[in-house]
Amino acid sequence: IQIKFCPFRKWWKNTWKHICLNLCCYTKLCSNSFFFSSNFFRLNSFSRNHRNELKTSRKIYFWDLGIRNSIIGNLAQIENRTDVGELWENFAIAERLKMNSYQTSFAQSYFWRTRQQHEIDYIEEENGFIKTFEFKWNERKANVKCPTSFTTAYPSSSFKVITPKNIEEFLSFRY
Repeated sequence: IQIKFCPFRKWWKNTWKHICLNLCCYTKLCSNSFFFSSNFFRLNSFSRNHRNELKTSRKIYFWDLGIRNSIIGNLAQIENRTDVGELWENFAIAERLKMNSYQTSFAQSYFWRTRQQHEIDYIEEENGFIKTFEFKWNERKANVKCPTSFTTAYPSSSFKVITPKNIEEFLSFRY
């Protein structure tokens, strides 16, 4: 069975419905929720009813990046890719969710975006604490700050940029 997106769309902003509609494969495979649940996962948007926060959007990720790369038809080496940031974000979030599962964490996972397109890649909320993370593959671009609108709305939250240099720390214990 050959599976591919047609036409290719930004996978991380699609909904389940769009993936089903855009995935070229057998109908039985598309309608099989096990296929989707075992290959994809989604993050819902974090919102506490602040006016500018997106409340119903989702981000779709792959558990296996090899499947993702096959679907979009890009098996190039990392140095030759234009989507390395998206790959890095997907990898880090998937590994963090696996770690949380292994440690039987009850952390809730989200992303955050406003109508003005301010965004936080990954949020964990556990026991009333909000931890936010931004993923940057390139160390030179890692000097980012948490959006002011988020820190104003959630002043007790923490913020950390995750790069290849500190990924082990991110995956080795509870931040």
